[in-house]
Amino acid sequence: MRAVLCKEWGGEDKLVVEEIPAPPIREGAVRVAVHAAGVNFADLLLIAGQYQEKPAFPFVPGAEAAGVITEVGAGVSHLKVGDRVMALTGLGAYAEETVVDAPKLMRIPANMDFASAASFPVAYGTSHGALEWRARLQPGECLLVTGAAGGVGLTAVEIGKAMGANVIACAGSADKLAIARQHGADHLIDYSREDIRERVKAITGGRGADVIYDPVGGDAFDASLRSIAWGGRIIVIGFAAGRVPQIPANIVLVKNIDVIGFYWGSYQAHKPELLRSSFAQLFKWFEEGKIKPHVSLQFPLEQCGDALEALRTRRSTGKVVLVTGR
Repeated sequence: MRAVLCKEWGGEDKLVVEEIPAPPIREGAVRVAVHAAGVNFADLLLIAGQYQEKPAFPFVPGAEAAGVITEVGAGVSHLKVGDRVMALTGLGAYAEETVVDAPKLMRIPANMDFASAASFPVAYGTSHGALEWRARLQPGECLLVTGAAGGVGLTAVEIGKAMGANVIACAGSADKLAIARQHGADHLIDYSREDIRERVKAITGGRGADVIYDPVGGDAFDASLRSIAWGGRIIVIGFAAGRVPQIPANIVLVKNIDVIGFYWGSYQAHKPELLRSSFAQLFKWFEEGKIKPHVSLQFPLEQCGDALEALRTRRSTGKVVLVTGR
């Protein structure tokens, strides 16, 4: 089978596409013919050796995939050959086939295509978990989303609306903000030319945002922290801007705010039951038309470097997906 291989730490230019043996089936797992694989910012960190986990070389990147089950291992009874599924692979999604433990697969709705399904697990799972479990977002609250046209940011806009929040979307251009508007944002801030703090004050009548969802870090985090309401919650999702911000403790104290870290991937090990209930809710919203994955770019497997470069340079909006041509 064809697969993307990381053989040394570095950028997307270090990746190669080669023919390798298909992974063997194992007890409790299924084989999936991959039709599409989601591309995530974490993949860039992983291949650079900057992620929380460092796999042994060579490895196949890719944390999420969608396709069709072609083989079922011993002990698996709830899945069958021919099922259309999305998979939380951890590694191995950038390939024509992957073998995944059965609990990490979910059947997808009949009206969900493979590109949408491949872009679904990490981004929607992250935003729903962050807003529901950690931020405790309530109907009528004000939610501020930075990087609101990006892979996770756009899903936070949609999920925030589905949960009944008043959503302020922050992004770096009018084009990106237009996409956030199409996905439900109530208010828009272009932080390439507008002051986040002043705009949030104007929108909220001086009160500030109850919840801030920040996958960007850097200057956007600094400005967002000063835009928070008394008793508000800021969710640290990631640092796409490249700078990990330092948090002034006096702001945390004076405003009685919660600064909350959220690493969605750790829930697979610690509380996997939450993931299933989360995806059940997300699929319901999908079928009701309340959320709709936005895949801006698709690349063949051989152009995985271009796909990651598009993500790194912020040329994409929503999700970037690799397709195998099946």
